[in-house]
Amino acid sequence: MISVLILAAGQSRRMRGLDKLMEPVDGQALLRRQAERAIATQCSVFIAVPALNHPRVGCLRGLDVTLIPVPDAAEGMGASLRTAMDELPASDAIMVTLADLAALETTDFERVIAARDAAPDAVVWRGATASGTPGHPILFDGSLRPAFSHLTGDTGGAEIVKAHADQVHLVPLPGDRALLDLDTPEDWAAWRARRTPQ
Repeated sequence: MISVLILAAGQSRRMRGLDKLMEPVDGQALLRRQAERAIATQCSVFIAVPALNHPRVGCLRGLDVTLIPVPDAAEGMGASLRTAMDELPASDAIMVTLADLAALETTDFERVIAARDAAPDAVVWRGATASGTPGHPILFDGSLRPAFSHLTGDTGGAEIVKAHADQVHLVPLPGDRALLDLDTPEDWAAWRARRTPQ
């Protein structure tokens, strides 16, 4: 069993009052779009959110996802990962992805999942840009789960990846999908201006 964890408890500080996860993409909120693409992998999907009454939760109604509230989300991704890993069921592997990677598709998740069989000696399988720069999503072997209980700050699982650098398998994804996060209104405007309508 593989679980997919979408990190969606951040504060969108650089959006100047807007919530990037609620920005419309293809006619729906970005967070809902990401959730639907993760669900299409047939994996169990879990979403870390700031609270169960947060406005983001409304865009997820009707979807087969499990919400995990993160009371200390302001601390950073470390808090989200610690909290979520305590709540996830036993899994052979856990895929972690950021909710704001607006260009990721279901096929990208599937490629990283498939790499687990193609590179069985690895313990981390990581999406990368077409040119090989590491990004998301990241699939962690279930044996690494205890390490998440010690995470702090806002660097996510970087220290876990670093500790197992010799067992990381990169999975190139098309273009810059693995790194394309949109953090400011200007980022969103530029992306929309160059994007081909879907």
